[in-house]
Amino acid sequence: MDLELLQHRLGYFFGDRAILIQALTHTSYGHENHPEKPLAQRDNERLEFLGDAILDVIISDLLLETFPGAAEGQLSKMRAAVVNEKTLAHVAKAIYLQENLRLGKGELQTGGNQKPSILSSAFEAIIAAIYIDGGFHAVYPVVRHLFAPLFQDEKDLILLYDHKTQLQELAQARHRVTPSYHLVGSVGPDHAKRFEVEVRLQDRVLARAEGSSKKEAEQNAARAAIELLQ
Repeated sequence: MDLELLQHRLGYFFGDRAILIQALTHTSYGHENHPEKPLAQRDNERLEFLGDAILDVIISDLLLETFPGAAEGQLSKMRAAVVNEKTLAHVAKAIYLQENLRLGKGELQTGGNQKPSILSSAFEAIIAAIYIDGGFHAVYPVVRHLFAPLFQDEKDLILLYDHKTQLQELAQARHRVTPSYHLVGSVGPDHAKRFEVEVRLQDRVLARAEGSSKKEAEQNAARAAIELLQ
């Protein structure tokens, strides 16, 4: 771990490094190494929950500022294109977050520091950690700086729409129904679990797909369904 370099890339230096280290701690590491700690301090899951909400607020504000002529529907789609697992993992890799994650042995062995689900969750936890350490005035410019390249052109954001959004638009336009996602099952140990999800249009199964998280499996199933419908 190189916390100095990571903070430099974030553009923020923590007063309390303990909250930064917690944000970098995956549940697998906390379970293996700190089972005695209270849940609120063991890993980054609770920080991830808070970071997701903070990102929604800041990204919404940045979109309103960047695209003053965009309608509410367009803004919602652009926000969905930014605040999702794929894009957050991309931003996380841009600051080399994968080099600083604390993972359990199982996740290390299976390349957990490259998994979009783990990267995006850790990034959300980092955002929450900055908020807790420095307040809203500290986290806002960090998010603005890291996401600025995505806001250069509305067209670029449209290309980032997640597959679930694309499938929903396609299904509603053609069939006037909304796709639904159903967990079929999961296999593997906790540190390397694989989830299988199917996407349906009413009673019709369009596609099935796997992923390292339910979110990733849903995205993969939506992508497969789009290919089928097109």
